[in-house]
Amino acid sequence: MRLTPVEIQSIRKAALELAGPAARIRLFGSRLDDAARGGDVDLMLECDDPVAAPALLAARLGAAVSRTMGGRKVDVIICAPNLAQSSIHRIAAEAGVLL
Repeated sequence: MRLTPVEIQSIRKAALELAGPAARIRLFGSRLDDAARGGDVDLMLECDDPVAAPALLAARLGAAVSRTMGGRKVDVIICAPNLAQSSIHRIAAEAGVLL
């Protein structure tokens, strides 16, 4: 995994502040490959309760994480009971690492 312990802690903190204490955050995509270089940060925020404004939540989390990582591009998808799931959600759940 190509994240430092400080970056992981910052991601967790942002997720908990924005989505609440029950939220879980997964890293997936190229940042899991230690041999790769560069790349954005792909995150899936998992919520047990419905999310009223998922686009806003994803944007806020992405911006918060990007700020802590020096402006690196961050992509966020949301998994919640009221939201449709796509193949990217399945990939993130299967291959992602819980932070």
